Amino acid sequence: MDSSDLNGIINVLKPPGMTSHDVISFLRRTLKIRKAGHTGTLDPGVAGVLAVCLGKATKAIEYMEDGIKHYRAEVSFGRTTDTQDSFGHTVKVYDASLITEGQAKNAILSWRGKHLQMPPMVSAVKHKGKKLYELAREGKEVPRCPRPVEIYEINIIRFRGFGTPNPSVLFDLTCSRGTYVRTLCHDTGEVLGCGGYMSFLVRTGTGNLDISDSLMLEEILEKTENGNIRDCIIPVHRAIPFAEIWVKDKSVNSVCHGNRIPVSETEGKPDSLEKNQKVKLMNRGSGCLAIARVVHNSPSDCLSIENNSTIMFQPIKVLC
Repeated sequence: MDSSDLNGIINVLKPPGMTSHDVISFLRRTLKIRKAGHTGTLDPGVAGVLAVCLGKATKAIEYMEDGIKHYRAEVSFGRTTDTQDSFGHTVKVYDASLITEGQAKNAILSWRGKHLQMPPMVSAVKHKGKKLYELAREGKEVPRCPRPVEIYEINIIRFRGFGTPNPSVLFDLTCSRGTYVRTLCHDTGEVLGCGGYMSFLVRTGTGNLDISDSLMLEEILEKTENGNIRDCIIPVHRAIPFAEIWVKDKSVNSVCHGNRIPVSETEGKPDSLEKNQKVKLMNRGSGCLAIARVVHNSPSDCLSIENNSTIMFQPIKVLC
């Protein structure tokens, strides 16, 4: 298969037991493509949506990483582990038979909104150039700084085993990049005073990619062998969360060379833009050309495109 023009995003259903890097290696071998990269790591034991950029689309990864994440998770009470999930060693055992469904629900829902979260030692956050999970494997624990996260939505799905020493709650979560669900589960157990850990997790979506449309590795292999894999490649602009600015044909070459263009060389624009706002420069025939920044000398932060013809779009990442 000629993969020289295989540019875009593939929505992969990562199986448990593989690292995100394992999935990238599989795709490079299967698709015979050199450039491939994911937009957000999934732990080896976790299954779910892994958005993988191919070819020229890898240039846009940094602009997709901030997308909203969707998970289905389970927190189990009555135990804490050194990894905050079911794969770790037990640190302490509790009797959680006295907590009620109402108490558990209130504790979980209390995380909605913005707050600071401490990255776990098993995360990929770096400390002095070394990943925390690498230090954890060496038996080391280092000071960490809490990081801002945002929980947009939590929906309780099911309560199980309440009145026993080890009850659990299944819930859906919509959150910002960098949120550690294992830590949320651990911290919920701390709030209730009965210990808790993440006993199940699957990523059901990232950005606008949903698990219902994701492909298993076996499906990707089959479609590649049948020559149908291109039908599964998603155009890169669909995963970039910026406003679309449509560039006229005569200015495509200029954008592809990184040159700024005036608003007069675009069409179908939004009503207003903010200075320094990031946008997608699009063309009907060539697709997504570049990520650009809105440039203007006006003292106002909010700019009306219809009334101001001196607005410029400066490419900051050329994709064509």
